[in-house]
Amino acid sequence: MKKATNLISRRGALAGGAAVLAAPAFIGNASAQAKVTWKVQAHWPKASSSFSESLAIIADELKANTDGQFELQLFGAGEFAKGGEIFNIVRRGVVEMGTISPGYILGEAPSAGLAYGIPGTFREAWEFSYFLKNMGMEELFNEELAKHGVVSRAEKVYPTEIVISKPVNSIDDFAKLKLRSTGAFQKFLEAAGASTQSIAGPELYSSLASGVVDGAHWGAAQGAKSMSLWEVAKYHMKPTLGLAMDTIIINQGAIDALEPDLKKELFHLLDLRFWKRTAEYLYKEKITLADGQANMGVEVMEFPVEVQEKFKAATSTIIDEERAKGGNGAKGADMMVAYLKELGYL
Repeated sequence: MKKATNLISRRGALAGGAAVLAAPAFIGNASAQAKVTWKVQAHWPKASSSFSESLAIIADELKANTDGQFELQLFGAGEFAKGGEIFNIVRRGVVEMGTISPGYILGEAPSAGLAYGIPGTFREAWEFSYFLKNMGMEELFNEELAKHGVVSRAEKVYPTEIVISKPVNSIDDFAKLKLRSTGAFQKFLEAAGASTQSIAGPELYSSLASGVVDGAHWGAAQGAKSMSLWEVAKYHMKPTLGLAMDTIIINQGAIDALEPDLKKELFHLLDLRFWKRTAEYLYKEKITLADGQANMGVEVMEFPVEVQEKFKAATSTIIDEERAKGGNGAKGADMMVAYLKELGYL
């Protein structure tokens, strides 16, 4: 497939983006510029691996690369806002930057579901990364966010796997489950018969421990371990439901107020960090799940064949629903289908 080009105006969505990976020199005299400090509201609790191993590293590297001129003040989920509320406080400029799942803002951007990830489509992280970065899905998403004064940069692509507190040996067992989910993954699980609800990260453990839900996904193995979900949900389900994307969102006004060299350094760092973090995350998935099995009593189970068949049928339905949203949702859905055909998956 030819690379998608000229999909959108790059004004706003890619303001100062500098998508190239060649390391920019930090230019300008730090002493001559005012120090910049941004507040960053994460959707990850501070206990989550992505808070310490992604967001904190971005903050450390940005400070070091700008000689202390540009600092990020980090807040864990719920300190200013949580879940879908984060988009609103970034949009209004209450905080300059945040992290979210695109699944939280399906009503704000027709292409958000595609940007988040459609379960049952891509099988390898590079496939989804290529769709986002090389084919233009991230640009389509940014075109819609620009209307809200928000810019997005993918933070990583990661596998989504669910942990459950009771064994599932049949489709009837699955249909009795109450599961925490978001975005298209919520529809995916419902298609196989489970009931679902959205629960913010800080409330996941207590919801599982009290039986409010029987299972949840928070990434895959690393998310389950860092959030202590394996303590109350020992069954780690395979195969992977699908690949998803977390994103960093930034207030456009805050970007516009940056000196050019600081803006360039920020976007260079975010673009480069995406590739590093995605590779790192997949490596750590392997060793984390092995550790859970060996030392924490985690049992890996396969979804029953009947459930997997329901999942397969749901994928086409979800893509059709995304296309029906029109606009960039339709463009993205058509682009995804053509790509999946090239990959031999459709």
